[in-house]
Amino acid sequence: MLISSGHSERHHSQTLVRAFVIWKSILLLVVVGSSLGGPPYDTSTTLLSQRALDFNESALDLGTKLTRWDAIYFVQNARRGYLFEQEWAFGSGMPFLISTVIQSFAYLGIEPTSQWESLVGICIAHASHLLSVLVLYRLGLRIWKDPKTSLVAALLHIVSPAGIFLSAPYQESPFALLSFLGYLLLAHGCLGHSRSIRKDAAIVSSGIVFGLATLFRSNGLLSGVSFAVFALAELHRLATTSMCMVNVRRLAALGVGGISVAMGSLVPQTLAYQKFCTESSGAATIRPWCQKILPSIYTFVQEKYWNVGLFRYWTPGNIPLFLLSVPVLFLIMKSGLETLLPRRRMIAPEARSAALQLPLDTTLFVGAMALSQVILTMLAITTYHIQIITRIASAYPLWYWWLAGQLQQDTTAKFGGGVVVFMVMYASIQGALFASFLPPA
Repeated sequence: MLISSGHSERHHSQTLVRAFVIWKSILLLVVVGSSLGGPPYDTSTTLLSQRALDFNESALDLGTKLTRWDAIYFVQNARRGYLFEQEWAFGSGMPFLISTVIQSFAYLGIEPTSQWESLVGICIAHASHLLSVLVLYRLGLRIWKDPKTSLVAALLHIVSPAGIFLSAPYQESPFALLSFLGYLLLAHGCLGHSRSIRKDAAIVSSGIVFGLATLFRSNGLLSGVSFAVFALAELHRLATTSMCMVNVRRLAALGVGGISVAMGSLVPQTLAYQKFCTESSGAATIRPWCQKILPSIYTFVQEKYWNVGLFRYWTPGNIPLFLLSVPVLFLIMKSGLETLLPRRRMIAPEARSAALQLPLDTTLFVGAMALSQVILTMLAITTYHIQIITRIASAYPLWYWWLAGQLQQDTTAKFGGGVVVFMVMYASIQGALFASFLPPA
């Protein structure tokens, strides 16, 4: 039985790799084919190269075609660090990764060219996406004990509506990888009856990984919901049973893990404060955000330079972007709410009876993930630039499992199939628009 199970997992992993290669090849062909429609709408990416006066792009110049929109900031920040205040709106994770790889090549005596940052970022995105697919599969097995649902969910992540953003030098792929890995470590630590130092170490490790994810995207802070939920459960256990050192140790591990998540946001803010707000910074004037009770350059630049704030995006001109975002908003909200409801489960019929009798720790684990999704949806609707939901949702595992369940049930298979068709079409069209420097992005 163990041999059969291991063989099945290897076979599924091979299937995922093949599907990944096929889908990425299709997307890259779409990007190359976008050149047939003429030059891009915007040629600012060419300013990153040494050919600054040559605004023509080769059809096969993937480094330029995939460095669009925010990717320009990530590549530029990797090249020379944060120079302008508004650049602190973008997480430091991807620029740090790119610059580290470039410096490694330089250390080996390999002289980088002007496009290396873009190409390295693209390689990082592809590698991270593939690894995130495999980690999501393992996470599904750990939670549901259902290979088929786990496989389908991982396949859905391959064709995620995030599409080309998972191939470009953006934060999405590394963020998804670290998020899935963090949940996998947290599952190893929190699920099951045994309580060992090794499991507590897994909990702390998951917090560190989630903190690293938060360096890429600020919404990584929502992973702290899981630590809060399990910490409350642990406090209840301590209050209703005798004080036990094992339980105290578990609570401490959850606390350290939760703090580690927050550090992914606090460390960059501290660095920015030292750069702009201290006497040693040499700044001519103190920036307004420095004098706040909780000084945050991220919040300030998001509001000042990108107009991010409560209901600020609710303007008539943005109605089309809200409409484009409705399908993904629906998926993550519905899957989250149905999971939070005690009598509804989203997995396949053959696993439904087991799901209805989930252990309490697994119920808490999945419920915390659902709560994170619901909070994300509300923030996206009320505060974010709504169109980014199609890409940041890619790092949330629950809705993939929910959709995998829909595909395996006779009553909802047609709906699930329609969603998959939408995902494929959306990502394909998005790839052509992205490569041409056209919205939405």
